[in-house]
Amino acid sequence: MVSRASYCATSSISPCKNSIVWQQESRKKQGQERKKNMLSQSQRTTILELHAQGVKKREIARVLGISRLSVRKVLRSNSPQVPLLQRAEKAEPYRQQILELLPRCKGNLVRVHEELVASGAVFSYQALTAFSRRHGLTEPPQQAAGQYHFLAGEELQHDTSPHEVELAGKKRRVQTASAVLCYSRMLFFQCFATFQRFDCKIFLTEALRYFGGSPQRVMTDNTHVVVLRGTGREMVPVPEMAAFAERFGFSFVAHERGDANRSARVERPFWFIERNFLAGRTFSSWPDLNGQARQWCERVNSTYKKHIRAVPRELFALEQRHLQPLPAWIPEVYRLHQRTVDVEGYVALHSNRYSVPVAWIGRRVEIRETKDKIEIQLDARNIVTHERIPDEQYQRITLGAHRPPRGQGLKRRCSPRRTSHPPSRARDS
Repeated sequence: MVSRASYCATSSISPCKNSIVWQQESRKKQGQERKKNMLSQSQRTTILELHAQGVKKREIARVLGISRLSVRKVLRSNSPQVPLLQRAEKAEPYRQQILELLPRCKGNLVRVHEELVASGAVFSYQALTAFSRRHGLTEPPQQAAGQYHFLAGEELQHDTSPHEVELAGKKRRVQTASAVLCYSRMLFFQCFATFQRFDCKIFLTEALRYFGGSPQRVMTDNTHVVVLRGTGREMVPVPEMAAFAERFGFSFVAHERGDANRSARVERPFWFIERNFLAGRTFSSWPDLNGQARQWCERVNSTYKKHIRAVPRELFALEQRHLQPLPAWIPEVYRLHQRTVDVEGYVALHSNRYSVPVAWIGRRVEIRETKDKIEIQLDARNIVTHERIPDEQYQRITLGAHRPPRGQGLKRRCSPRRTSHPPSRARDS
């Protein structure tokens, strides 16, 4: 049997526990309802209008689905404006400590909070992050990006981005070079193994031929391929690239450092190229890759774009008349190298070795490298042409004419061997 004293004790404790739990749940529920049922400006205006028409408070509360206490508060304030919450921030007394700890902890708020708690501060990590966010202690205030408007033929934007492709059965990292006409949004891109000034001039030449003209300026980022020094308006291009731009009648410009939105016309298509063109495609060779890229550009440029509410190809029909005409003769882009033919009859270029006639062994030759060819010149009458390998593959490229049949190799002249004899002594007669 349970004694009366123990029964009373259990019966007295149990209601207390239930009441505490009930109070906690009710406070939590009221807080959720308070957040959820925060009266908007339109609701407060409706309350004031209904009260002015003589509608009772109970009826107003029933119609709007709110409590009579909320109706009384609005009528007491007599204002449709939502009141601002004025409450002290828990981290405010520790502002100076936070400012001192931020550089020491390298901006890591987790470490700042640990140091503050160790020194006796009592507030949550969420309170610290909210305080830092409101007062801009860790991140600069956000600024609107704005919009840029371009006239027809005014600007072409150019940039590069690395991508992973499956080329000849292997995963390769390539540099995707893209060019976009800012007015019509016409897109052109090609892929390269590397992207140096030689590759940049090849790409821009093909892009301008694709568009059938050149704009007034070409916008690039602050890459060393084009930029010699400076940034933004103070940018000075490399003389080699400035001479290339002068040939086509445009000028290079660069955006300010950190202002990537200035070249947004060319930045966005990289995501589209990766998610659409490269997704699920494989390529057998570099010509196959760039050939499919050109076909894809033709299809995309003829498709309606919702964000510009037009077809780029149709806008290009207007913009093309404002482009500057291309020169009557466009010289082929090339670069020169000096090499010495090794003892096996090859010259090395970008880790690949190209054959030459064995008679050239040990001779100094000049190599003229273009987009598709390698021309090795001994003199004006002796030139060897190879197909260019665009990337480093450590291959030997041998032409049959440079390796005669066995036993018919080059015969070297051997000078007669000289022997020396000691002078004879004359005998006395």
